[in-house]
Amino acid sequence: MLHWLLTTGLFQIILAYLATAGFGVLLNIPRRAVNLSGWVGAAGWFTYEVLYHVLPLGIDAKLAIGNLVAAIVIGVASGMAARYKRMPMIIFNIPSLVPLVPGGQSYRVVRNLVTGHPDLAYQYFVQVVIIAGVIAIGFLVAEFINRITLHFA
Repeated sequence: MLHWLLTTGLFQIILAYLATAGFGVLLNIPRRAVNLSGWVGAAGWFTYEVLYHVLPLGIDAKLAIGNLVAAIVIGVASGMAARYKRMPMIIFNIPSLVPLVPGGQSYRVVRNLVTGHPDLAYQYFVQVVIIAGVIAIGFLVAEFINRITLHFA
């Protein structure tokens, strides 16, 4: 695990930061939010990757738990970043989701439907639905955590 963290993990953190910051620039978020948004996205992706490699479960459970916890991390970190920068939370939420979006699985669904493999397409479709659902649930839980911390802070 340490070897992965120092090689592939570090490289993926950098790429997740660049992808999130780049998408933030494409969405035209304010300049002062791009850097922090990149770090929020990198933290979410790193959380997902660590859980995916550590959990001794099947692939669907790893996808679900990893994306759920990563979405919670992104939601809570976006709330903290929004309070720190005094900006709307959505400025940090939307770009930070880019690394978690199931684009690869969505592509595989369409490709397998077109090539005549509906069973494989169905498996990937289930993964897309699971990932999208747990990201939504993770944001819901993060909003709940953010409101509790605001109430008691």
